[in-house]
Amino acid sequence: MDMVKEPIDQAGTLRSLSGNFARSALAAGEGRKFPQVISVTSGKGGVGKTAVAANIAIVLARSGKKVLIIDADLGLANVDVIFGLTPQFNLNHFFAGEKTLNEIVVEGPEGVCILPAGSGLQSTTHLSPEQRMRFLDAMEAFHGDFDIIIIDTEAGISENVTYFNVAAQQILVVTTPDPTAITDAYAIMKLLSTKYHEKRFNLIVNSVVDPDEALDVYKKLTLVANRYLDISIDYLGCIPYDKRMRESVSRQKVMVELYPKSKISSAFEDLAESLTAMIQNVQAKGTQQFFWQRLLSFGQGE
Repeated sequence: MDMVKEPIDQAGTLRSLSGNFARSALAAGEGRKFPQVISVTSGKGGVGKTAVAANIAIVLARSGKKVLIIDADLGLANVDVIFGLTPQFNLNHFFAGEKTLNEIVVEGPEGVCILPAGSGLQSTTHLSPEQRMRFLDAMEAFHGDFDIIIIDTEAGISENVTYFNVAAQQILVVTTPDPTAITDAYAIMKLLSTKYHEKRFNLIVNSVVDPDEALDVYKKLTLVANRYLDISIDYLGCIPYDKRMRESVSRQKVMVELYPKSKISSAFEDLAESLTAMIQNVQAKGTQQFFWQRLLSFGQGE
């Protein structure tokens, strides 16, 4: 007989553990600065989520940050494509036990490092507890190497999407003014709030005509969220529509490289600055050990 799955109260349980993880790290002589882990997500595909992650990563790297992007769309690679990279190996090889993460990681523009995903293999679209454990252990090899880890999730509300979002210290939700994109952005926040007890989200509105259009999207989402959900949505900023974005994808170079003086590049710079300020001022969920423990414990006890 099938058992009804109950939501995990990860937030409460894991917050109580975070202090122990921090103390263990210090006791082991690992009292170094831990990287901030940020997920970039969306309920709907086609809103420019990967482009947002890639452009912000480049700007952060230019400011002196050491950045790693994890392409968490495990069945459909995106990040390496947008950077014009052709990695020989990817996370599929890691989860198959064929390669280590150090053998997979590749360096992109401005020193940004990427853990590329593979394409066309359904076997890695749902990670088993054993695969999560292996990933956790392998990530220890990168301990102290990065200031910021950006997780580019797949679109939608699959278990992998919720898995990486729950693990991240900050969640960036990308949407556009399109009504279906707004609806789907609300859907991912609702799921993460009601089932996984996430209470804080950061909104980026892409492909807008002007800032007022972005603020209108923000107002619509906050109005509904305030009525039906117990969450806070912080407005991080907006990105203007630019027809050259399609060109940048075709040329496999991000906008801040191709058109550094454009309005859209300035918008990405403003977003990176806002993100840096947010990281400095908002209390994180925990240490790096806490982050990886959230990754491991996701789905256990259901």
